[in-house]
Amino acid sequence: MGAGAEVMHQVVPLLEAPFHRCVVKSVEVVEEVVAVAPAPVQLAASPKAVVEVAVEVSDLELKRSSNAGSSVSAEPLQFVPSIRSGSFADIGPRRYMEDEHIRIDDLSGHLGSLLMFSAPSAFYGVFDGHGGSDAAAYMKKHAMRLFFEDAEFPQASQDDEMFAESVEDSVRKAFLRADLALADDSLINLSSGTTALTALVLGRQLLIANAGDCRAVLCRKGEAVEMSKDHRPTYDAERQRVIESGGYIEDGYLNGVLSVTRALGDWDMKLPHGSPSPLIAEPEIRWTTLTEDDEFLIIGCDGIWDVMTSQHAVSTVRRGLRRHDDPERCARELAMEAKRLKTFDNLTVIVVCFVSELSGGSAPLEPAASNSNSRLRCCKSLSPEALSKLRRWLDSDE
Repeated sequence: MGAGAEVMHQVVPLLEAPFHRCVVKSVEVVEEVVAVAPAPVQLAASPKAVVEVAVEVSDLELKRSSNAGSSVSAEPLQFVPSIRSGSFADIGPRRYMEDEHIRIDDLSGHLGSLLMFSAPSAFYGVFDGHGGSDAAAYMKKHAMRLFFEDAEFPQASQDDEMFAESVEDSVRKAFLRADLALADDSLINLSSGTTALTALVLGRQLLIANAGDCRAVLCRKGEAVEMSKDHRPTYDAERQRVIESGGYIEDGYLNGVLSVTRALGDWDMKLPHGSPSPLIAEPEIRWTTLTEDDEFLIIGCDGIWDVMTSQHAVSTVRRGLRRHDDPERCARELAMEAKRLKTFDNLTVIVVCFVSELSGGSAPLEPAASNSNSRLRCCKSLSPEALSKLRRWLDSDE
């Protein structure tokens, strides 16, 4: 501010409508503000003072100053995720660990020229093996090649519908390519298989692809939003598909053997390539556009979801983030909660945060006591003699 300039602070109520951030520089005279507040607001400043003002103004109420020397720019404010993550894996009560996972917070940096994407990008995967660890270990080792290096992953300079369709098609083909690769590798036991769930973040777009009973759950303002379906024989749509393709459900198991209806590998249960099979590797895919309401994503194997609901998991992680803001620690706490609840499987958890921090959130986890209740507690702590002295002191002060 120039010498002698006077700064006035005033709270101005704005109308509720879509807002833009409007920056005004080098304005000598503010001639008019239209329909921003019920009463006009005056600014006092010395002549020739350079003023920089940041104002939130409604779409319908933005009006350029008639002063030829003023410069006004308005751009929509868009949410950009601030990506950070943590993970934890534990053998649980099992004798062998068959889970694997991958976690890449900066996908563009990891892939280099293979992915030219200016916005934040990330990739995560959880692979829950069965019939041995061969298939899950293979996916961990070769996932980046199968999903990106050999896939001719689409490039785009803008977020459009055609690009989204290309990405979805590429991810779907990667699942099927991985399934065939497990059949072709002579070192992989034909009875070894793995469920697979991947999460791909491209700017504000989140894509979840799932084959099996791992689960992805989004925390949206504290509420659990399930981003995947568990592919189990108890899921009506899967049961119908299995029966229509010639399979059967016995005691809750596919063909009396497998507890999932979609998986990579398990070629001892699949029909020759090209033939319809009750057990498939085709993933279910779901997109969502992230906003400032989307706080974090939980990706976990079925060892988590066998003993707790999606909302229970979200509340546990959210409470941890509010307390210490460490996604790695939250992932461990969630796995330990599943162990406390007597899970009987391996445990793998990834927590992906989309906002910089939750510890300063405006909504407390538990309602704070009101002032009146606090005063009542204070009064109860005073003895009768102290209350009598306080009353006499107040009377004498009058």
